[in-house]
Amino acid sequence: MEPDLEYKIPTIEQISDLLTDIASALMTSGAHTMRIIQNVSRMAKTFGYDIDLSVFQLSIMMSITNKENPSNRMTIIKKTKPLLLNFTFVSDLSALSWDTYDKNLPYDEVRMKFQEIISQKRMSRWLVLILVSFANAAFCGLFRGDLYAIGLVFIGTLVGFYVRQEMILKKINHLVIFTTSAFVASLISGLGYVFPFGNTPEIALAASVLYLIPGVPLINSVLDIIEGHILTGIARLVNASSLIVCIAIGLFVSMLILGLTKL
Repeated sequence: MEPDLEYKIPTIEQISDLLTDIASALMTSGAHTMRIIQNVSRMAKTFGYDIDLSVFQLSIMMSITNKENPSNRMTIIKKTKPLLLNFTFVSDLSALSWDTYDKNLPYDEVRMKFQEIISQKRMSRWLVLILVSFANAAFCGLFRGDLYAIGLVFIGTLVGFYVRQEMILKKINHLVIFTTSAFVASLISGLGYVFPFGNTPEIALAASVLYLIPGVPLINSVLDIIEGHILTGIARLVNASSLIVCIAIGLFVSMLILGLTKL
């Protein structure tokens, strides 16, 4: 029986692979740095390891050490995937880290549950498309846009977000995606200036790009800086600022085509 039990004990390589996969999934799904470190460190402690984790915009570096045998240690670096927000993943992985710690779950069970979480089917892209379009149109209504403006924003967001989805599938640079999506959405929403059936075309044009505002990267950048993860926070802030500039460029080009000098 002893050989079988020994065989089931995970190696440091297996533990490090699992923990970096979890850290990468959290980073990709939109978790801030401190949350990633706390969740992964909690799980490492359960398996009998100490870790030092450095989270960057494009990669994760982890040094892992066996508590009982400090000479058994290694360092691993893993590239992260592009940001694809999924707060269900963040919530479920955080819950898994607590279950691992509180219930002392074995490696195999944690690996299996992790695979179940990341294999969850995402919400239908078509449902997301419709909901985002309604949400952005609602923003227009909140800013006192009339029905004509709300309708234009809905159509503009629908087309702009669809273009964004298709460009993401083709793995086009995210800066190009944001610029193009902003241009398409604002050009359609700005048709109120060309066909003046409504009284609030300026609200339609201003609200047309709100669905692209990178709120999560901005919030995470501030949290990271406050919590002392300066490099990661600044990197996230620069990335979010770049996206905002791209949105502004797309909006500016559409205004030039519509012959507008200001909103």
